[in-house]
Amino acid sequence: MTALKIENLCKSFGNKQIIKNMSFSVEAGEVYGFLGPNGSGKTTTIKMILGLLSIDSGRVEIGGFDRKKHFEKAMSMVGGVVENPDTYGYLSARKNLEVYSRARGKVDPERINEVLRLVGLENRAGDKVKRYSLGMKQRLGLAQAIVHRPKVLVLDEPTNGLDPAGIRELRDLLKYLAHEEGLAVLVSSHLLSEMQLMCDRVCIV
Repeated sequence: MTALKIENLCKSFGNKQIIKNMSFSVEAGEVYGFLGPNGSGKTTTIKMILGLLSIDSGRVEIGGFDRKKHFEKAMSMVGGVVENPDTYGYLSARKNLEVYSRARGKVDPERINEVLRLVGLENRAGDKVKRYSLGMKQRLGLAQAIVHRPKVLVLDEPTNGLDPAGIRELRDLLKYLAHEEGLAVLVSSHLLSEMQLMCDRVCIV
């Protein structure tokens, strides 16, 4: 089943066209790599998917909903992290997830426990996030992105700054979320070697 569909997407800033007629699709249950050098438009595309930038022309469909025509429905189907996860350092991981869930309209304690287990933070859920390592903060960002049970997970350069062990943990977690939980995972990177280890398919820009 196609969870994310991009058709003829275009975006310009002033006279400079950043994205021109981009098309691809991501299926439920796969990790899809979005590979390209820095400056190739990966983050711009991801921000359009997540509703953070307007679309000049073309179409983004998430979970069967057109992003322009059914914005709220489409956004309810997607979770994402662009660059670094936004968290409150003075709060615990659990409190961060409660705040994020409340902003989404509903706090489900069982779901919060479930995502903390999924990302391996259940034993540190009560610790303040400012004490977390970068890898733990990335995992908390993932937990925030999936706590509302989206169909699509979008991550922009999630391995940046991680050590080899952190990269391996993240890679295994994304594969689990796709292959076992059925999520459609779109992950961007400029590292071909990492995409080869992580992804089922790759789009090169």
